[in-house]
Amino acid sequence: MDCRVVVEAAVPVFDVETEDEAIRIAISKTGEMLNPDLNYVEINMGERTSPSGEELPPAFIAADEALVALELEMTVFNVEREEHASRIARKEIGQLLENIPLEVLQIDELEEDDDEDATDTNTEADTSETDGNGSESTVEDTADSADEQTSDDDILPEFEDLVERD
Repeated sequence: MDCRVVVEAAVPVFDVETEDEAIRIAISKTGEMLNPDLNYVEINMGERTSPSGEELPPAFIAADEALVALELEMTVFNVEREEHASRIARKEIGQLLENIPLEVLQIDELEEDDDEDATDTNTEADTSETDGNGSESTVEDTADSADEQTSDDDILPEFEDLVERD
């Protein structure tokens, strides 16, 4: 199973005067730490709320220093369960973001593409062909006539024949 994991990071920023400046610097700083190893991690502004439910800006500034909430999103492939995806994301991101606290906010299981269904529909669509006269012939008929035209020397030997020769 594949999962999309969202991790919240608290990024410290120094010598800033405004929230916008703190957010820009925090995103830039985080991007530098993650790239080029984890360039597939998406960096977004985090959301903060007060205990009463009021929405707050993602940066908290005190004495020209800020703590910025960022959301880091990444896709984790071939995991056994959501807890496994969470551990992998925290480890991958945490190794590069030293001394930055991380918390997993959300884990979404991604729907797997139905490659089998797409293959089945393609096979069904190719089962009939029309020749120049407008009459239909199946792909199997076309394959049989092609097999008749090739000689036995052009066909690859079966696997069992190859094993017996060696």
